[in-house]
Amino acid sequence: MDQAVRVFSERGYHGTSINDLIQATNLAQGSLYKAFKDKQAIFLAAFDRYRAQRTEKMRQAIGDDGNGLERLRRALTFYAESSQGSQGRQGCLVVGSIAELSTFPAEVSRHIHSALERNEALLADLLRQGQEDGSIPAHMNRESSARMLLCLAQGMRIVGKAGCSRAAMQAVVDSALKAVI
Repeated sequence: MDQAVRVFSERGYHGTSINDLIQATNLAQGSLYKAFKDKQAIFLAAFDRYRAQRTEKMRQAIGDDGNGLERLRRALTFYAESSQGSQGRQGCLVVGSIAELSTFPAEVSRHIHSALERNEALLADLLRQGQEDGSIPAHMNRESSARMLLCLAQGMRIVGKAGCSRAAMQAVVDSALKAVI
């Protein structure tokens, strides 16, 4: 699955062929089709694995300590780190899938929309925590700020494919935090 995630992240759904998946996974075509009905089933399994892994890594990066603003900084820094170096050039499966959203069947589109909604909800929750502990101003509009941060984070993943530096991505995080405080 990890190799399927890598191929779909790098090439997108439509840019990935069954032969690409066979080559990446070192599985015979028959074995691949025995495990999965079709390319869409492989994609959905890869997408779910990617989301589960990213969610766990994000939880670890945010941690349980600190105020809301500190935890928000760690969340945005997680996106910044993912947007540079080899991981940045590989790309994000969610972001790549968003670009192809209009070409997917409803079932796949729901998976992608759900991933975005969960990311936005996490950012809104971190903003709420910051408002409650006083590290983020109470007058800040949580919903629109969470959406802005989601767009920024997803945008960092797109720009990261072009090969951004760690310093450049961290500067984006610093600017974003100034916008919410």
